[in-house]
Amino acid sequence: MSRIHPFARLPSLNALRVFEAAARHLSFRRAAEELALTPTAVSHQIRLLEDRLGLPLFTRQARRVALTEAGQRLYPVLRDSFDHIGQTLAALRAPSPRLAVTVSATRGFAALWLLPRLPAFAAAHPDIDLHLHASDAPVDLLQGQADLALRYGRVPPPGLHAEVLLRCRFAPVCSPRLDLHAPTQLSSLPRLRFEWRQRDRRTPDWALWFRKAGVAAGDAPERMFSDEAHAIVAAISGQGVLLANLALVAGELRGGTLVQPFGPVLEGHPIRLLWPPRHAGNEAVMRVRGWLREQAAEMAEADPDNDGFPAAD
Repeated sequence: MSRIHPFARLPSLNALRVFEAAARHLSFRRAAEELALTPTAVSHQIRLLEDRLGLPLFTRQARRVALTEAGQRLYPVLRDSFDHIGQTLAALRAPSPRLAVTVSATRGFAALWLLPRLPAFAAAHPDIDLHLHASDAPVDLLQGQADLALRYGRVPPPGLHAEVLLRCRFAPVCSPRLDLHAPTQLSSLPRLRFEWRQRDRRTPDWALWFRKAGVAAGDAPERMFSDEAHAIVAAISGQGVLLANLALVAGELRGGTLVQPFGPVLEGHPIRLLWPPRHAGNEAVMRVRGWLREQAAEMAEADPDNDGFPAAD
């Protein structure tokens, strides 16, 4: 013998909804306005519900209605149930909260390496909002100023996880309009440079390059810029010769807006990827980290002069 499900004995949901509205307003007219019904239709649904239950739910007076004892027992149960149903349906319809990751990078690296790759990231990870913080000043990852940071460095800061992302090699680059072919021409052309925040014996500057090239530096004028991006733009516009990070100008070298006329090439400090220990289990942060590593590996594989990735520091 089949068992009748308890729901089969319930009155219609429509009648219960009409009763809840009428009980809340203590007015058939106001319930009708809320439900886009006529007062007659509301009265009819209440009557059907009362007939189904076999007892009155309202006492009807000339200009008002009041709940009977049975109505007072039924109303809070329906009120809370409909509220719970509404909240659950709203939660089901609401979109899942988006993930957000902030990456801090030097202004040059942000403008020339990261920004061109952001459309590819958005296509591969549409559920993550990647925010870019461009600044040459260090950020405090331990205090939450960013989730990941990309910085030049020989030794990673204490208290942070770190890995080498890109080896950085520096060589003279310039606009092809300068028609530069030999190191001796550098004595008559402006030399462009940007200010390193930290310097040591391995800092790839013009003095180190001339020593390695074995040629005299001469007295050509130097033009200082506040960051790499500005210096690279100046080189593209033909304002002089820049000792540039080849990873940052790879696109310009391929496109011909810059040329690397000769060596030697200096090995600079690598770009390191840094993150605080608390993010070791953060899925979104680790997905961004993995994507950055993929992009760096693709660049290394496309570089015919690359002899290992990442380079040992």
